[in-house]
Amino acid sequence: MQRQSPRTRLVVAAVVVTAGAAVSAGLGHTSLLGVALAVGALLCEAAFSLLAIPLLPRLGAVRVSAYSAVASVPLLLVAGLLVQGSASLRVPTAGESVALLYMATVVTAFAFFCWYSSLPQLGPEKAGLFSGFIPIGALASSVLLGTGRPGLVEVLGIAVVVAGLLVGM
Repeated sequence: MQRQSPRTRLVVAAVVVTAGAAVSAGLGHTSLLGVALAVGALLCEAAFSLLAIPLLPRLGAVRVSAYSAVASVPLLLVAGLLVQGSASLRVPTAGESVALLYMATVVTAFAFFCWYSSLPQLGPEKAGLFSGFIPIGALASSVLLGTGRPGLVEVLGIAVVVAGLLVGM
């Protein structure tokens, strides 16, 4: 978008962060479907950010976040109907409601706002490095929920992600 190649230091940092994220997420325990879904998520995240960058100066982080969330509703409604039919329209349980509230406020609204606020200041290259925290957050969540314990390999993966972030910043 800026008609220039990415800086070598940021490309190296991205490779280091990606390697650390792969290690911390358990490299080697994957399937073809998992790889396809991960590549699809990566492409969607990149497109999501690149499409938002031109809108941020005019609309601001709050509006871009809100419009993104509102646009997702009909898409998810159609996906739910295609996958589960009318069963996707049931009233959620109390536990599901708490999870949905958390996803709507923290994971969606707050995360979008933080992401879109940081993009103009850091640029997409540096901001993209922080996606390395996703598997680290998942690992931390599994520890907090009591469903997993990181081993030495996962801790080393986290250290590699942090090293990549330090190189990139």
